[in-house]
Amino acid sequence: MTNEMWGELKKNLRKSVGEHNYTHWIAPLELASVQNGVATLAAPSAYMGTYVQRNFGDLILGELSQVEDNVRRIEFNVIRPGLRPAPAVNTNQAMPAAAPTEYEPAAPVAAESTGVSAENLSMQERMLRPAPLDPSYTFDSFVVGKPNELAHAAARRVASGGEVEFNPLFLYGGVGLGKTHLMHAIAWEMKAQDPNLNVVYLSAEQFMYRFVQALREKKMMDFKALFRNVDVLMVDDVQFIAGKDSTQEEFFHTFNALVEHNKQIILSGDCAPNEIKQLPARLSSRLSSGLVVDLHPTDYELRLGILQSKVDAFQLKHPEIVVADGVMEFLAHRISTNVRVLEGALTRLFAFASLVGREITLELTQDCLSDVLRSSERKLTIEEIQRQVAEHYNIRLSDMIGPKRLRSFARPRQVAMYLCKKLTRRSLPEIGRRFGGRDHTTVMHGVKKIEELRQQDAQIADDLEMLRRALEE
Repeated sequence: MTNEMWGELKKNLRKSVGEHNYTHWIAPLELASVQNGVATLAAPSAYMGTYVQRNFGDLILGELSQVEDNVRRIEFNVIRPGLRPAPAVNTNQAMPAAAPTEYEPAAPVAAESTGVSAENLSMQERMLRPAPLDPSYTFDSFVVGKPNELAHAAARRVASGGEVEFNPLFLYGGVGLGKTHLMHAIAWEMKAQDPNLNVVYLSAEQFMYRFVQALREKKMMDFKALFRNVDVLMVDDVQFIAGKDSTQEEFFHTFNALVEHNKQIILSGDCAPNEIKQLPARLSSRLSSGLVVDLHPTDYELRLGILQSKVDAFQLKHPEIVVADGVMEFLAHRISTNVRVLEGALTRLFAFASLVGREITLELTQDCLSDVLRSSERKLTIEEIQRQVAEHYNIRLSDMIGPKRLRSFARPRQVAMYLCKKLTRRSLPEIGRRFGGRDHTTVMHGVKKIEELRQQDAQIADDLEMLRRALEE
């Protein structure tokens, strides 16, 4: 196979894997040889070869076999500047547990590819080895909406490099709102702009373990020198170090040293710095000294946008899968607390539909995701519904549940009864009791009346939709 043919083949791969994956994983590969049914590709590191084999191996092999029909297997040679080519990586061996990334330092990669044990790696190689980065966590794949637009803009600004404006940038929010996604996206962007930038991303737990390791090996001076000379330090889940006095102390001094040298620090946590329990006031104050940004819980529109982007990406690879109208809207309404749960539910739905060869309908969604939908169901109370309806119609709660039969009170009362019946599991007699001790037949009448009006009166239909969205957020 000629270099020109390999170049054309890579163009085909670019269309299949997308621009980001192509740039980071496919573009660096070169064709070394094709012999005896084995295509040998040259990769900058053993990790890269292993990762490409695991994620894109079948795709590459398929493209190769169309040009060279005798190719049956792919192997990788590690060729890096200043080193002789390492032995071919046997891609049939077990893959490493952690997903490799291009952020792995050069020396550890070379050592692992030549069989040197982790114990013989240098202090720098062990201490500053970053945590793996997810290749799918980029700015391109991050769906922006009102709840996260400030965090996204701040992350973009920091990732652009140049003068350090926000130091530290502290991102906080609940589980599954996008903190880790933004952290990884910043790291990818910084490294893409300057491959020589010393970006260290790790969790607070990993920082603590490496600190303890340095203490045990009596190499604290080395530890201090290494962490205080990085270009960018990124620490995820910083609340983990709270209450761990020695780790907190060292982190505080590392933080100060990096800020003094105008090095960028990016942190994330599950709450604001001043709300982290057992965190010393001086450290909390330092963490709050830059830009602190809250990622708010997702709203319906953002969840729908995230789902649609996932559907579009999946259907590029599996155009035969059809999603019926209303399915994405249903999921965006029902799974409202955690984006990871939302994405996991969609992945399960696609897998099921693909395996059984069926269209993704609302009925299939409810059957396939029954356990997820049950666990994600927010327990609305009758009191919450009453308050929301009273506020919407600008009446007092006491008038809505009281005995007055004026139309201005009766209609909102019936709307509230209808929503209680549809959005809670309360019985009709119990709903009636919460509305001033009314009989269950009164509730039945109110629910039936609103059902009729919903079909006839566009204003009532709009009110019900608006109230339902507000109550399910």
